[in-house]
Amino acid sequence: MRAFFSHCKILFLVVFAAIGVAATTGCQVDVGGQTLPSPYYMTDDVQYFLKGPEFQLSREAAALKEAAAQQSPGR
Repeated sequence: MRAFFSHCKILFLVVFAAIGVAATTGCQVDVGGQTLPSPYYMTDDVQYFLKGPEFQLSREAAALKEAAAQQSPGR
């Protein structure tokens, strides 16, 4: 019987610790269909991405145009 209570006590402590860790960590939460940020979003570093070309596939489009131009005269 003592072993049962010992196991219950350990299980209770593990569950309590897991709940405590989950409650104190900042993570995104989904509430009513809204994704809310973590409480630490004001202290996070900001990622900055330089503005690139409006059309993202310019090299691929140029390669396709060149391939089409090479195939057209040969026909």
